Amino acid sequence: MLPYLRKIKFLLLQLLFFTCLVNSYVPLDDLAVNCGYSGNITFHDRNWVGDVHHPNLFSTIESSSSQPSLITAHTIPTYSSVDSVPFGTARIFHSQFTYSFPLKTPGPKFLRLHFYPTTYLNFTPYDSLFSVTAGTFTLLKDFNASHWVLQGGDDDTVSKEYCINVEAGDNERLTLNITFIPSTHAYAFINGIEVVSMPSFLYYTDLSNDTGFELVGQGTVSYQLQSDKALETLYRVNVGGSQVPTAKDTGMFRYWDDDFTRYLEQQHPHSIQNGFAVHLNYRNNTVPNYTAPEVVYLTARSYGMNETANYNVTWNFQVDSQFYYMVRLHFCEWDKNIQHPGDRVFEIFIADTMAEELADVIVWSGGYRIPTHKDYAVFMNANGNLSKKVNLSVKLQRRRLRQGTRISDVILNGIEIFKISDESNNLAGPNPDPVPSPPQLLQPNTQPSKKKHTTVIIVAAVIVLCFVLIIVGGLVLFRLKGRTVLGKKVQRKKSTSEPSLSLPSHLCRYFTIAEIRAATNNFDDVFIIGVGGFGNVYKGYIDDGVTPVAIKRLKPGSQQGINEFLNEIEMLSQLRHLHLVSLIGYCNDGVEMILVYDFMQRGTLREYLYGSDNPPLTWKQRLQILLGAARGLHYLHAGAKHNIIHRDVKSTNILLDDKWVAKVSDFGLSKVGPTGTSQTHVSTVVKGSLGYLDPEYYKRQRLTLKSDVYSFGVVLLEVLCARPPLMRNVDKHKASLVDWVRKMSDEGKLDQTVEIFLKGSITRECLKWYGQLALSCLRDDGNERPSMSDVVGALEFAMQLAEGEGGAQYKEKKEGEDRALLIPPFTSDEGSEVLFTSDESGTRDSRVTTASGSSEERAMHSAVVFSEIDLSLQSSVIASWMGELGNKDSGVLRSTRDGSRNGSNGKAGCGEFLEDDGRWIGGFS
Repeated sequence: MLPYLRKIKFLLLQLLFFTCLVNSYVPLDDLAVNCGYSGNITFHDRNWVGDVHHPNLFSTIESSSSQPSLITAHTIPTYSSVDSVPFGTARIFHSQFTYSFPLKTPGPKFLRLHFYPTTYLNFTPYDSLFSVTAGTFTLLKDFNASHWVLQGGDDDTVSKEYCINVEAGDNERLTLNITFIPSTHAYAFINGIEVVSMPSFLYYTDLSNDTGFELVGQGTVSYQLQSDKALETLYRVNVGGSQVPTAKDTGMFRYWDDDFTRYLEQQHPHSIQNGFAVHLNYRNNTVPNYTAPEVVYLTARSYGMNETANYNVTWNFQVDSQFYYMVRLHFCEWDKNIQHPGDRVFEIFIADTMAEELADVIVWSGGYRIPTHKDYAVFMNANGNLSKKVNLSVKLQRRRLRQGTRISDVILNGIEIFKISDESNNLAGPNPDPVPSPPQLLQPNTQPSKKKHTTVIIVAAVIVLCFVLIIVGGLVLFRLKGRTVLGKKVQRKKSTSEPSLSLPSHLCRYFTIAEIRAATNNFDDVFIIGVGGFGNVYKGYIDDGVTPVAIKRLKPGSQQGINEFLNEIEMLSQLRHLHLVSLIGYCNDGVEMILVYDFMQRGTLREYLYGSDNPPLTWKQRLQILLGAARGLHYLHAGAKHNIIHRDVKSTNILLDDKWVAKVSDFGLSKVGPTGTSQTHVSTVVKGSLGYLDPEYYKRQRLTLKSDVYSFGVVLLEVLCARPPLMRNVDKHKASLVDWVRKMSDEGKLDQTVEIFLKGSITRECLKWYGQLALSCLRDDGNERPSMSDVVGALEFAMQLAEGEGGAQYKEKKEGEDRALLIPPFTSDEGSEVLFTSDESGTRDSRVTTASGSSEERAMHSAVVFSEIDLSLQSSVIASWMGELGNKDSGVLRSTRDGSRNGSNGKAGCGEFLEDDGRWIGGFS
């Protein structure tokens, strides 16, 4: 019996010891202010004081010569997730206003500001614009809280948390001044303020016994976070667990968010570790027990012991560029099989840069069940990207067995990310893209009036309204009667509910220009997400600001624009496929030609290959995206009612949604393909994008489905090499991506064309298969190219090779080590074995070489992709574009400011480029 009593006593002592340590930090300065409220109120076991008549706790400073501040209370809807405290009341400022908080102790403080953007008195949230300072630090500048929330979303409030060190100067009181500064003709407001003490070295560097922490990407350089800096808490995440409310923190009222689905890139089976039944080993703790709540260390994410697939465990966070950030990662080993150094060793990448090559939690913490954390500093640079936000990622990658680890796995328990003030003591960043306000309803006139007077007004209004309607109706009929575009009636509409006369309403929605202007805040430049020869693309919000969409506004006055506008509506309104961008609707009002699509959150494929600061895609991600795009093109070629040739396949026309699903876009140049067995091609003027054009199509103006296959082959090389199809200022043999890869492949050096990021992640078999697929798509003779159906099958097999599941099938295909991988027999565009003719007489052109020919033979037929054309038109264009032909009298095409290209010999009609986007519009006179 005695041993049991001893165990019970030991457990009781442990419980008592644990209870004393759970909330071991007691802040001496702890003030929560309910702004716009008089008196005190207890909410969630915390006392909130009103900012009216509390001179002992704080004071307010306001100019007596300006309009005084206002206090207001408002009713929060019962269905809202907004708490009544502190968001049920607010203080509104027309001029500069300061809260002055006397403090009990010096040192760092948590400062939290709470905002609920809603209508106060007669002030709309969109009229609010102000700055906030704390001492010498600028916390917010030109801040509009309504831009930080989504209408109808779960987060209707905005809370900002800062860490600011407060020290008393000579003969000065120890105070913290928070100043609100409204912009001209705008107002400021605040719902709640918190000032809470924090331990001196919870986040700041203790210079007496600490040298700082690693500056990622700078070798052995360390970063010291000194007390002259202010911090803004951007993210605090309980990895693998649920949200931790402020009352469950270690005495400092910090809020911990969950990581899924907001930050975790992908949740894999068996990746969560939780449900641990024992407590932390506080007796041997290497960090103070108030560092994070115990519940944060009781849940984690790992790779999963039985997981066979290779992937990175990744979290993504949006941050402002041009700032330093502190990233704190929390760890605690709970697996009983991992209790010694070397048991679990993994790699850590921060912002796609190696931060830890040999991460070993046992080495850092000193043992099993002992929490620890690691701090890193990283500078986020936009690298010329004009986007306001950049992605700060945290990635864990497991090491293979026998590479310094006994178990191939990773672990992480918590993440904290802080923005560090810059050299000018600034923490403010730009507002997110604003959500346009819904149309304002007219308020009824509540002023009393006499009945007779009201009757007269109503009668007069009705007469005037009828007169206006008659005039407007006559003008509309007159304009509709005479308005035609390319022989087609352009139907004007009165509302979105009235279907188009030429398109079924369930396939294509009509938007009024007023709706488009409301969705884009009157085409505000802040909404622009893309610019091209066609015009601007805006991110907008429709259906009362709830649904994000992409809005393409074509440049007015272009005949070519009208053609593409009508063509895209006719094509896309009748096509529905997972891998095609869906057309939601259009607007045709006067000179305005506007198309509205589903919004693709991750942008274009090209943005993840080169020319931006986006993190590079893994090989499997790239294959999955290519497979999706190939399926979309295959649907166009074989699944639609008529064969459709896209005619402008390129990496910028492959868009990615929030789940990385690829969707083919931009059908302005698309054409219905050959119909019937006797027709093998479509004779049409050459259109497309430089570097992607099928040489057969370019030479003979004969467009086939295999023209899209050639363009897709160029995209396959883009994805492998992460470079554009044509480059200036490089060696001549590298200027054309297609020619360069062909040459390297002929020399057995295909692996040297692979982007450096992919080195080591592509197996030899997969690279060989993929390279043969790409080069077969690029054969000069369209008959020898695969169909899109073949491309889909080949990419599916490449996926199997990448996942390690196709090895057996691959080996069965090999008869010897030197035998090339075999792409399945290619079929024609019609799906049969009938080959298309490709020359003027209808017979097979025997002069075209195959992919097995020498690079010299191919060069004779494809000088910088193309050849055999009068005046060497495209070769001259490319040479001029690269700056290799500089003679004004050479007769080659030259660029003008308006985007057209004219020969200096005076001949016109040869062709033009659409401005900015590199698209080629060919024509032959």
